[in-house]
Amino acid sequence: MHKKGKKSELRMKAEWPIKQMDLLIENALREDLGERGDITTCCVIPASMRGRGEFIAKEEGVVAGTGVVQRVFQKMDDRLSCVFIIQDGMRIQKDTVFGTVQGQMRSILQAERTALNFLQRLSGIATLTARFVQAVEGTGVKILDTRKTTPQMRFLEKYAVRQGGGQNHRFGLYDGILIKDNHIDAAGGIARAVKACLDSLGAEQKNLMIEVETRTLEEVKEAVALPIHRIMLDNMDIETMRRAVEEVQGKVEMEASGSISLENVRAVAETGVDYISIGSLTHSANALDISLKVRSN
Repeated sequence: MHKKGKKSELRMKAEWPIKQMDLLIENALREDLGERGDITTCCVIPASMRGRGEFIAKEEGVVAGTGVVQRVFQKMDDRLSCVFIIQDGMRIQKDTVFGTVQGQMRSILQAERTALNFLQRLSGIATLTARFVQAVEGTGVKILDTRKTTPQMRFLEKYAVRQGGGQNHRFGLYDGILIKDNHIDAAGGIARAVKACLDSLGAEQKNLMIEVETRTLEEVKEAVALPIHRIMLDNMDIETMRRAVEEVQGKVEMEASGSISLENVRAVAETGVDYISIGSLTHSANALDISLKVRSN
């Protein structure tokens, strides 16, 4: 991997942890190249050959991850020039050429798959998120992600959710309190679990949001009487969710979660909840079909 020469034009995002990003990309390139490098490319392509690649959308979708792609090519060979004519979060149509990479052909081909893996994965998440956001349009409901993400890629996948119009739930176990069924059962009930949290929080943690997962209408009635910020309705049917919203009467925020699909998300939103969290945004999104067509100069 070359480290000399002119750097690519990059659109890095301020919220990305750059050290984590670089480590992720370096490991991804190392995974593909191994110790021996791209044997096929080095056998077939002369070292002096230069090339140009075009990113082509093979289906309609929302793009996310262009800055990651630029970083991949820079890490591979910082003499490469990678430019996109659209920004993350923009929708592209099938057969659209929306970016190029130019430079040494060997470098382009060696980084191609790693770059596409990031771009297709993140664009797939953004595209699926946009479909859910569109499905609840006009209801005022916000679409949230979850922690069901690819290890080490959470910061990128949650970024892709935002590019699709969704919002992020907590990033990890450290930035919010979500008292789930296992916590409740182990503590001996919702009230005990909430009290244990309140008693344990230090002064610097008092502003953390406290959310309680509920499985029944009875648990909702118990939770709403406690000093919490949000109630999660876990895997409830539509009628039970509607009754839960009526019971709470806007005293705290309401979040629906579990078994949410594009087919039922509108009905869930119309129960009156404030948020709908959907694990499939990140754990089940199909990669957006994008190709890199390369030719020699």
